[in-house]
Amino acid sequence: MSWTYASLLALLTLICHKPFFLPGPLKKIFLKEADASNFFKRRSRRASKSQDEINAEQRQVLAADERRREFHEEKRNEYENYAEEQSDEQDERTRESTEQWREFHYDGRYPPQEYNRQSI
Repeated sequence: MSWTYASLLALLTLICHKPFFLPGPLKKIFLKEADASNFFKRRSRRASKSQDEINAEQRQVLAADERRREFHEEKRNEYENYAEEQSDEQDERTRESTEQWREFHYDGRYPPQEYNRQSI
């Protein structure tokens, strides 16, 4: 049993000792600690941003605006569908009640016009 613990401990030290490298584009996102501290030392609060930083921030703002626009468009479409459905249901109820009223009040002497009006 002790040899399995020893081998697991050896493998664990090898795995933990091996440096972790990020693949592809993620490697560009994360900076080393020294580079990050140099970045903040180099760039003071009043320093102007580089064009790359301005472009990156602008892309983020545009992406957020697009997501917000799509969200509100989807909500508006949902509300329009709901309002149209409610209107259709109300029209159907009104039509049914009007037909019942006409049927009840029709006396058979005149053609079944609305409210039994005669054309002049």
